[in-house]
Amino acid sequence: MKAWCACLAAVTLCAAQSKAPDQPIAYSHKVHAGALKLKCAMCHTNPNPGEMMKFPVTATCMQCHTAIKTDSPEIQKVAAAAKENREIKWARVYQIPSYVNFSHRSHMETGSQCSECHADVAVRDQLFKEGDISMGGCMNCHRLKKASIDCTYCHEERQ
Repeated sequence: MKAWCACLAAVTLCAAQSKAPDQPIAYSHKVHAGALKLKCAMCHTNPNPGEMMKFPVTATCMQCHTAIKTDSPEIQKVAAAAKENREIKWARVYQIPSYVNFSHRSHMETGSQCSECHADVAVRDQLFKEGDISMGGCMNCHRLKKASIDCTYCHEERQ
């Protein structure tokens, strides 16, 4: 019974949420990905081995913001962090459980789009968890795309 409760708790944690977490800097995906049509990979890099996408470093933001909206208090926070070579501590919106083997790179290489898991961020000023990254959501997607739904495809085999 305990295993069932733990599984249910994990699924609940991965389900959609309606509230955006507080972020250290107001950032609009609606402006950047929507109006400006910036590609996700411009800001979110995928270094080797490719499992995780990274949050943008301040230098990436400053490529544009040394000249654009420099009087904005939010951009001034980014500029100060960049000047001090300080990382911005963004609040995670999505978190895959540690017992799940997941690679952003392998999903991108099969033609998956970011919006399939993360919803249409290009219409959101603030992001909240609205994509279904629960086991059920992932399995439904795997079925649709005819990808493996064998347990060991995403989970380590128990010894």
